[in-house]
Amino acid sequence: MMIKCYVENHRSHEAICLFSHLLSEFSPDNFTLPCVLKGCSRLCAVEEGKQIHGVSVKLGLTLDKFVQSSLASLYSKCGDFGSACDLFKIMPERNLITWNTVIAGYEVNGRVEEALSMFVRMLEEEDDLKPNNATYTSLISAVAASAILSTAKWVHSYMVKNGIGSDGVMGTLLIEMYSKCGSIESALTTFRSIHRKKLGHWNSVIVGLGMHGMADEASELFKQMQESRIKPNAVTFVGLLNACSHVGYVDEARFYFDLMVKEYKVEHKIEHYGCLVDALCRTGNLQDAKTIIQKMPMRPNKVIWMSLLRGARNYVDIEMGEYAAHQLIDLAPESHVPLSNMYAAAGKWEKVSEVRETMKKKGIKKEAGWSLIERKGVIHRFFVGDRSHPQIEEIYAKLKEMREKLKAVGHIADTRQVLLRIEDEKEKEVELELHSERLAIAYALTNNSNSPIRVLKNLTVCNDCHSVTKLLSRIYQREIIVRDNSRFHHFRAGYCSCNDFW
Repeated sequence: MMIKCYVENHRSHEAICLFSHLLSEFSPDNFTLPCVLKGCSRLCAVEEGKQIHGVSVKLGLTLDKFVQSSLASLYSKCGDFGSACDLFKIMPERNLITWNTVIAGYEVNGRVEEALSMFVRMLEEEDDLKPNNATYTSLISAVAASAILSTAKWVHSYMVKNGIGSDGVMGTLLIEMYSKCGSIESALTTFRSIHRKKLGHWNSVIVGLGMHGMADEASELFKQMQESRIKPNAVTFVGLLNACSHVGYVDEARFYFDLMVKEYKVEHKIEHYGCLVDALCRTGNLQDAKTIIQKMPMRPNKVIWMSLLRGARNYVDIEMGEYAAHQLIDLAPESHVPLSNMYAAAGKWEKVSEVRETMKKKGIKKEAGWSLIERKGVIHRFFVGDRSHPQIEEIYAKLKEMREKLKAVGHIADTRQVLLRIEDEKEKEVELELHSERLAIAYALTNNSNSPIRVLKNLTVCNDCHSVTKLLSRIYQREIIVRDNSRFHHFRAGYCSCNDFW
C-alpha cells in the first residue's frame, strides 16, 4: 500500500527504493509489481524496470495480464518499443490499456501506418473492447502525421457512428488532424459544428489557417473570437503570426506582435519572435530580421537562425547567410545543407565543395527528397528521377506532355535551382523536371480524376517547381495541394495561397 501511495503522489523514486528494500522480506504479487512498474514508467527508469521484469520471471508472473500490461507500458514510454511489441505478441489476454499502449507506441515512434493497422486489428479481434479517449488521441495523431485525408475522414466517421462528440478535446484534435491532412475546409466545418467553443478550439483552427497561409481568414476568425469574449493566449498569437509570415504580411505581423502585449498582456515568447523574424526573412527584410534577433531578450534558437539562413539563400545574400550559418554550426549540424544550397544558387562551387567536404568529415548526410500521393487507399512514393513505379512509362509520357504545355504558355525554367554542377542548360532543365513532386503530379494527372491533387513532400518546394505547379493548376484546371516541410500550398488557377512567400 505504501508503494502505491508513493507512486500516486508522484514520489516514484521513493516507491522504487522501498520496493528494493522490502524485496528480501516479502514476495511481491500481481498488485505490487504493476504499481512499482508504473513508478518506473513515470521516471523513465528502464534499467530498474528491467530488473523488476527479472523479478516477475522468477516469481512466475510474466504471463499475468496486469504485469504484462505494465511492462509493455514501461518499455514503450522509455523508448524500448521492440520489447513492448515482443511482450504484446505473447500476451494470452489483452485489455484496452495494452492495445492503447502499443498503438500509442507506434504513433510516438513515427510508425503511423502500423498504429492505424493496430487499431483496425483491435476492432477485428476484440469484440468486447471499445476505444476510449486515449485510443482516439493516438489514432488521430497518427492520421495527422500520415496526412492522408481519406483515412482522416474514415476515423472521424467511425467516431461519429460510435457517439464520440467533438465539443471537448476531441474537437481540438479533429481540427488539427484535418488541418494537417490538407483539408482546412473540413477543419472549419468541424469547428463550426462545435456548440460550446473553448479557447483550444479557436486556437486549433487559427493555427490550422496559419499553416495553410490563410492569413485573412485567420484574422477574421480572431475578430469573431474577440466578439465572443474569448481571451487569446500565446498559442493564438503564434497562429496569427505564422499566418502572416506564410503570406508575407509583415505589417500585420508587427501589429499582432505589439497587440498581444499592449492589449492582452501576453508575454512574447521565442515562438513569437521566431514568427516575426520568419515573416521578415520571407519578404527579404534580412537586416531588420537580424536587428530583431540581436535585440531579443532570450537566446535565439536554431529555428530562428535557420529562418535567417533560408532567407539569405532565397535572396542570395551571401554575407548574411554566412553570418547565420556561423551561429548555427553548433546548434544544428544540418544547417550545412541550406548553406551549401545558398552557395550553389550563387554559383560559388568552390564554397559548395568546401561545405560538402565538411559534411563528409562530420558524417552529415543530406536527406533524400521524396513526395508521396495517395490513391484508392494506396500510398505512392516518388524520389528524384524515380523509375521504379509500375506506371513509369505513362508517368514519363505525362511529364513530356507537361513540358510541352508549360513551354506553350511561356515557362522558362529557373535553372538556378539545380544544386549540382551541371554546365549544360538542357541537362539542368531535365534535372528540374524529374523532381519528386513533378513525378507525383504526373502520376495523378495520368490517373485522371476531377478531385484535388494532394502531394506530401518532405523538403521545401524549390522556386521552379513552385512556378511550374502554379501553371499546371491553370493548364489542367486542377487544384493542387502540396504540403512541404513547413506549410501547405494551395495552387488554384495559376495562383498559390502563399502569395509566393515561402
